[in-house]
Amino acid sequence: MTTLKSKLHEDLNAAIKERDELRSSTLRLTLAAITKEEVAGKEKRELSDDEVLKVITKEAKKRREAADAFAQGGRPESAEREKAEGELLATYLPKQLSDEELENIVAQAVSEAKAGGAEGPRAMGAVMKIVNPKVAGLAEGGRVAAIVKKHLAG
Repeated sequence: MTTLKSKLHEDLNAAIKERDELRSSTLRLTLAAITKEEVAGKEKRELSDDEVLKVITKEAKKRREAADAFAQGGRPESAEREKAEGELLATYLPKQLSDEELENIVAQAVSEAKAGGAEGPRAMGAVMKIVNPKVAGLAEGGRVAAIVKKHLAG
């Protein structure tokens, strides 16, 4: 079975052969981030596919934030580049939940929390505890929190 990390390596080699600068530099940086994570502890270890996904998610988020920052700073070329890198990384991630799917999961969690006696804004933590495992890697934390807040506000 091919690991996600080896798929990234294969794609990097292909990108280098095709002289695809965007893909090769994005994958290089991502693989570097993975390696950094592997040697971060006391001993070097191989990351699981789930851990590799977390690194890719973090890298993709960095790109989105940088793209926003560049766009606000009046640097559209840099913003475009970061956005393209982020989109490329997103292709390695599980498909994100649609707003509708996320709304349904949150609505269900809110009623579960209510049944457990947690209501109103204070129920945020209880609801997030129910929602997070269900949407891990499929929706960004900020997006999830915003929808939970909206539901709790009634």
